[in-house]
Amino acid sequence: MWDCVTGRCITEGYGCIMADEMGLGKTLQCISLVWTLLRQSPEAKPEIEKVIVVTPSSLVKNWYNEVEKWLAGRVQSLVIDGGTKAEIDKKLATFMSQHGLRIPTPILIISYETFRLHAEVLCRGPVGLVICDEGHRLKNSDNQTYQALNKLNAKRRILISGTPIQNDLLEYFSLVHFVNAGILGTVQEFKKRFELPILKGRDADANENERLRGEEKLKELISVVNRCLIRRTSNILSKYLPVKIEQIVCCRLTPLQLELYKLFLKQAKPALEVEQAHNGKISFSSLSSITSLKKLCNHPALIYEKCVEGEGGFRGALDLFPPRYSTKSVEPQLSGKMLILDYILAMTRSTSSDKVVLVSNYTQTLDLFERLCRDRRYLYVRLDGTMTVKKRAKVVERFNNISSPEFVFMLSSKAGGCGLNLIGANRLVMFDPDWNPANDEQAMARIWRDGQKKTCYIYRLLSTGTIEEKIFQRQTHKKALSSCVVDEEQDVERHFSLGELKDLFTLNESTASDTHDRLKCHRCVNGHQVRPPPEDSDCTSDLSRWNHCSNKRGLRDAVIQSAWDAAVSFVFHHHSHEEQRGVL
Repeated sequence: MWDCVTGRCITEGYGCIMADEMGLGKTLQCISLVWTLLRQSPEAKPEIEKVIVVTPSSLVKNWYNEVEKWLAGRVQSLVIDGGTKAEIDKKLATFMSQHGLRIPTPILIISYETFRLHAEVLCRGPVGLVICDEGHRLKNSDNQTYQALNKLNAKRRILISGTPIQNDLLEYFSLVHFVNAGILGTVQEFKKRFELPILKGRDADANENERLRGEEKLKELISVVNRCLIRRTSNILSKYLPVKIEQIVCCRLTPLQLELYKLFLKQAKPALEVEQAHNGKISFSSLSSITSLKKLCNHPALIYEKCVEGEGGFRGALDLFPPRYSTKSVEPQLSGKMLILDYILAMTRSTSSDKVVLVSNYTQTLDLFERLCRDRRYLYVRLDGTMTVKKRAKVVERFNNISSPEFVFMLSSKAGGCGLNLIGANRLVMFDPDWNPANDEQAMARIWRDGQKKTCYIYRLLSTGTIEEKIFQRQTHKKALSSCVVDEEQDVERHFSLGELKDLFTLNESTASDTHDRLKCHRCVNGHQVRPPPEDSDCTSDLSRWNHCSNKRGLRDAVIQSAWDAAVSFVFHHHSHEEQRGVL
């Protein structure tokens, strides 16, 4: 990082992307660099005068605490976490007016939102260094926050992100361009030179020439970006953490879900196909349809109101519900995933002292979790966007206490996916997949982290043959791209063509796992695994290198074994590292 921000890596380039994965001390490394730059240089004087740290609002206090912890009062920080516009402007103007060898407050810690609103004051003078935490927020160079930060008079720039590629290569370009403008050319030059040939070569339908050209351009891109990218993976932490067992559980739709799903596709799909053919992309109404299908996969209760009103592809759907149906009770037997969750909680509660974290993208689904816990008399806590930062800290601290009675921690992935330490639990259920693999990875990292003492179990639930498997496949495609570009993996499989990934509005009723079907697996015969995964594979490996189970005899986890006959159709599972291979 020192070499990057002092121009020793790239001529006239003073930026760096700190892309270490979660848990490797990115914050501490940046604080160490800040201290060094503020105190020394080859010329025996400070390299810079002032530093601005821009971070999500939920992490402002965390940054202040970390600076205090590691620098122990040697350097004072100005934290902006509230106040009127006039008050904040005054504080920022005072910060910007500081010059000389003995600046009283050389570090400013501010949220992205506050920075954008007060950018005019902060752009009035030079700043020695700007650090952008969770820097993937700057993946879109057209948004106001990106443009405001880009106007800052600070040539030294550090962008912190454990997931620099979240969706596509253009986002990656935006991040690299922010820290070192011009090293990848203009956006048009980047598209022509790198993005198009790389994506073409990554497509499962690519010919040999396209693949070779894609690999050549990929190597060229890596060689350019690696001069300003620092990347270590969490593999180096494995020996310090307990084993993590990750399971992707395909859950059959119930008869009610199946009938509702087919009715929706029959009513909504023709209009969607016309729209997609005309526009060439997914529109607002398509997104609404996607949301309806995702909610139906979680539980029919979530689309019951639409069925009552007969709107959005659910005309006549009310007749499919059981007589005297009410949304006041959960009725887990009406949803494959909810039924499996009921088994997971019951088995965990009756056979162990483990606690469970439940994660969903929808607060409505958290409402269902609450009803289920009340019905089963499980004590629980819930964290979503309505909870204040101060209260979150108290709730988390209480839950992590081994003597606390709470069994379940319900978490909105949007509100609590980042930064939370939930090592009081060692089982986590990802109830629905996110389009962005980084969001799911962040949420799953809440329990498998420093301080965890127990074996961790991650359950990722997918409704078999539905849009959820398509979303998961899209995640796989994005992660493969990230592995190639960021982690330089050369053997990442090309399992899904871009054309296949667009086929969202289909239902595969006859499959045990649409994802396994599309892997074209060479280790399974008639759906049964006949050869074990490669010796060097783990949870970070390509899904084709995991264990594949089409019946419960292939499982060692008693929790999923007990739930198999209820609604499980297929399971992918693997463990994090070698030392306890006997666990599975």
